[in-house]
Amino acid sequence: MTAAFAAIGGKWKLTLLYWLAHGEAHFAGLRRRAAPITPKVLADQLRELEADGLVQRLESGPVPAPVIYRLTPYGTTVLPVVEAVRVWGEAHLERTLGSIAPTDAMSCADVIA
Repeated sequence: MTAAFAAIGGKWKLTLLYWLAHGEAHFAGLRRRAAPITPKVLADQLRELEADGLVQRLESGPVPAPVIYRLTPYGTTVLPVVEAVRVWGEAHLERTLGSIAPTDAMSCADVIA
């Protein structure tokens, strides 16, 4: 458990992995999707995910070129965990609020298969 939490624990890592499961993204795009994350925290979280081999950082030219982030093949191995947490979260909202129905609209199950 310790190794798993070190790699994907924290407030933002699962969210970032979730959005990257839907396709590669620029830093600004991830920041918009993961709002209200600060640029510093986003950079730190992406750096840690990259160091763990889950995310690849692609520079598209000379500085200050846009940087693209995407899941590595190893990063896709954590998607079943991301999907399970997403489904549990929707069920939890439905249980506690009573008005949220689970949906597959933003599932990452198609990426898993």
